[in-house]
Amino acid sequence: MHFTFVSIPLSRRAAAFAAATVLTLAGAAPAPAAESHAGGAVAPAVSPAPLVNLPDFTPIVEKTDPAVVNIRTTATVPIHGGAGGMDPSDLFRFFFGPDFQGPGGPQQPGPGRRKAPKSQPAPEERTVPQGVGSGFFISSDGYVLTNYHVIDAATDIYVTLTDGREFKAKVVGSDKQTDVALLKIDAKGMATLPIGDSDKIKKGQWVLAIGSPFGLDSTVTAGIISAINRDTGDYLPFIQTDVAVNPGNSGGPLINLRGEVIGINSQIISRSGGFMGISLAIPIDDVMRVVDQLRASGKVTRSRMGVQISEVSDDVAKALGLPKAEGAMVGSVQPKSPAEAAGVQPGDVITDFDGKPVKRWSDLPRMVGDLKPGTATSLQVWRKGKSIKLEVKVVEIQADKPAAADDQGSQGKKEPSTDNLLGLGVVDVPADQLSKLHIKGGALVRAVAGLGADAGIQVGDIVLAVNNTDIANADVFAKVVAKLDKHKVAGVLVRRGEQVQWVAIQPAG
Repeated sequence: MHFTFVSIPLSRRAAAFAAATVLTLAGAAPAPAAESHAGGAVAPAVSPAPLVNLPDFTPIVEKTDPAVVNIRTTATVPIHGGAGGMDPSDLFRFFFGPDFQGPGGPQQPGPGRRKAPKSQPAPEERTVPQGVGSGFFISSDGYVLTNYHVIDAATDIYVTLTDGREFKAKVVGSDKQTDVALLKIDAKGMATLPIGDSDKIKKGQWVLAIGSPFGLDSTVTAGIISAINRDTGDYLPFIQTDVAVNPGNSGGPLINLRGEVIGINSQIISRSGGFMGISLAIPIDDVMRVVDQLRASGKVTRSRMGVQISEVSDDVAKALGLPKAEGAMVGSVQPKSPAEAAGVQPGDVITDFDGKPVKRWSDLPRMVGDLKPGTATSLQVWRKGKSIKLEVKVVEIQADKPAAADDQGSQGKKEPSTDNLLGLGVVDVPADQLSKLHIKGGALVRAVAGLGADAGIQVGDIVLAVNNTDIANADVFAKVVAKLDKHKVAGVLVRRGEQVQWVAIQPAG
């Protein structure tokens, strides 16, 4: 790929305008106008431009740059030969990589193309370039950190140092969930980067990124941390920056002004595929927890508790009496899981785990996963207006079978009245359904209107509790709803299939 760089010098007038702008932004007072002299000419007073107190990045770059490496990968692809020679699409893949597709997408036999014979010899294999990324040394004996997606599906991995030396690397271990990979080259005396503390970073701090954007190795860019704990739905929260990061920067370090690594550049948020002002880095504290396991066993083992969780909304928090809308709402508890053994129930809000507060519901999977399988610990749950402490012993995570939704149709049943504050017409839950769902009671919703419909409650849902009162049957539901304050939000614990969640129903008016 060829790049052309064009430098456009500022005109004198533009330069003067820029200097004036700097003075204004720096808070400098405007120079007083010179007094008029004979002849009517007014000579403006000239004052020296103030120095802008910006950090000098050169000492940091000189110290850290030798520890950053370029990573290139190759892949093996089949090359089909025949009477007519190499297939044209294979020829392009040889030069441009295994993912090459022609203008029309995946190539299909058509006019002017020969179909492959039914029986043909085993295809010849060729090695082609696959991708380019970045990485950095964390030990002098050749351990290199990078992203999982940089080395994924690679046949060979090559690490190039800033002095031009190149080494073939082997994968010590990788973890797709956190997008971390640990490599090793046969070398000694490598420059390394010190590991910082990503828990102490703050929004607005200066940071640097060093990497190989578009294959341009040893490129340095600077910016600030624009957000922390950015939740994108992935396993880990990210550090968000405005540092210019482009394809090829993946796996490179995010460095603070002390020259310490605080993250690994991993993703960009872009509509064009290039930098648009937002880049994401994996916090180094989370990375190093993964690295410890990769160095020890080559893989990452995580724990599970056996619950499905969701966010706690402000309305639900108010209805349940929670001081803040924090924690993780338990939607369901897996049968025969550590959570069931600990006494966790659907509708609980997990507020603390292993002695640490659960600020966001998405924090809980990471907190549980970081524990070694078999570890016994405590958790706090909010249930019926009070905090309860439970003991749980986590186990190694395994693939869970998806839970099947229960058939809760209402054919042949007379619809009950929805003439109540919540707009829910309910009946007793059939005994066989209670047994199947492993619940002791509840009220089965047969009709929905008014506030209940507005809140999203559906026919077939089962009401398990209203505010802090358990609902054993339809009669209990009617008595509890009749006593509700129509001016306050009501929290309704609803089961739908295998999921349980609190629904906040707002009073009318």
